[in-house]
Amino acid sequence: MSLEKNKAIIRSLFEALNKQNLALLDELIAPDFVVNAKQFMTPLWKGFPDLHVGIEDIIAEGDKVWVRVKETGTHTGEYRGLAPTGKKTTFTAVHIWRIVDGKIVEKESVYDMMDFLTQLGVIEYTEKAKKLFPSK
Repeated sequence: MSLEKNKAIIRSLFEALNKQNLALLDELIAPDFVVNAKQFMTPLWKGFPDLHVGIEDIIAEGDKVWVRVKETGTHTGEYRGLAPTGKKTTFTAVHIWRIVDGKIVEKESVYDMMDFLTQLGVIEYTEKAKKLFPSK
């Protein structure tokens, strides 16, 4: 597949995620995909029903597509046992997707979970950390 087609597949994936379209996920993701996208996304959508993932950068090389995204959402439902806080979150993630024969077969991700959990009020910086990172 061409690099542009691979990028288009990933753009379609994020469109499906933003619309919570499970049927389109089935079309884009290989059946033997290591991480079950539905099992991962359903609790996230429950906790953050307005979740939106915006592509900031996208780069394709070979069978891989690298994407830096900005994820925003409001914590209005239970998420991983955490009662709704009503807090809005914004955080960055980097995903590396591998595509074979037009299907997504692999994904690796890096999230700033510390920032995410701090925004939800689950983690608080110590006084020492507040001095080291004054913007927090």
